[in-house]
Amino acid sequence: MKAVQYVEFGKPVEVREIPAPEPGPGQVLLRVTAAGVCHSDIFVMSRPPADFGFAAPLTLGHEGAGVVAALGEGVTGLEIGEAVVVYGPWGCGTCHACAQGRENYCSRAAELGIRPPGLGAPGALADYLLIDDPRHLVPIGDLDPVRTVPLTDAGLTPYHAIKRSLDKLYAGSTAVVIGVGGLGHIGVQLLRALSAAQVIALDVSEDKLELARASGAHMAITSDAKAADIVREATDGRGAQLVLDFAGVQPTVDLAAKCAAVESDLTIVGIGGGTLPVGFGLIPYECSVSTPYWGSRAELIELIDLARRGAVKAHVETFTLDDAPEVYDRLHHGRINGRAVLVPGA
Repeated sequence: MKAVQYVEFGKPVEVREIPAPEPGPGQVLLRVTAAGVCHSDIFVMSRPPADFGFAAPLTLGHEGAGVVAALGEGVTGLEIGEAVVVYGPWGCGTCHACAQGRENYCSRAAELGIRPPGLGAPGALADYLLIDDPRHLVPIGDLDPVRTVPLTDAGLTPYHAIKRSLDKLYAGSTAVVIGVGGLGHIGVQLLRALSAAQVIALDVSEDKLELARASGAHMAITSDAKAADIVREATDGRGAQLVLDFAGVQPTVDLAAKCAAVESDLTIVGIGGGTLPVGFGLIPYECSVSTPYWGSRAELIELIDLARRGAVKAHVETFTLDDAPEVYDRLHHGRINGRAVLVPGA
């Protein structure tokens, strides 16, 4: 089968022919219908594989959709040909967090060597994907897999981040979204669908600001030295009750702190490496700073239901597996609008 692999540190991805996997007991084999491309892949490839505890080559792709191609011995509850998406943050399935469906916070995954597909285990940028357990699959029915696959990370991550702050998004409140890329444009939609908050989107790209407007942002402004003042003016000097930083680089983290209100949530979602000093007088009073990771299985099910109702829809650019080296280059240079999705066999 064809697969997009990270083969050597410092080198572009390669499209290679590798053997197709076969499901063992308790496993499921998917024929991949769509796979998303994420900045997290670039983060992984920015350091040697040994830093993350896996060996190259690694098939990339932690956003996967497909149809069930084969079932391992003992698997029940799925049918051949059934359309599904993959819940990515695999855990042990038995610890306290996993028992609640919060495998993104599994306490034993590292100890047991369990890694997400594309981030340590073979991923979805391939013709076929092996799933360790059927619990990691969510049926999508007749939803378009290309439009739905970004919800497994680019949707689930902001959904999880926003849900934990919904009590602060009362009528008259403001939410600021910094970075309107693959995650940010879905975050804008979710804020509009789930809350009464005024939504202000910030980005350095006019194309992405236009995407923010199309996604429902009440205001979309350039992320520059004046941005925090504009947010303060739009909130009568109070600032935002929720600030979501989907970039996480130092300039956006600094900007996030300047936009935050007293008793706000400042949530750093992006993995750009920025840091925020926290202490009395350094951030607004009772400003809670968090760095959430992905989301729960239950939240992915909820998000798919929102997609069925038309409340959220990913903006995608589609490519073939053979286009992968170009796609990663475009993503690295900020030239993807929305989410890049690769379609095997296209």
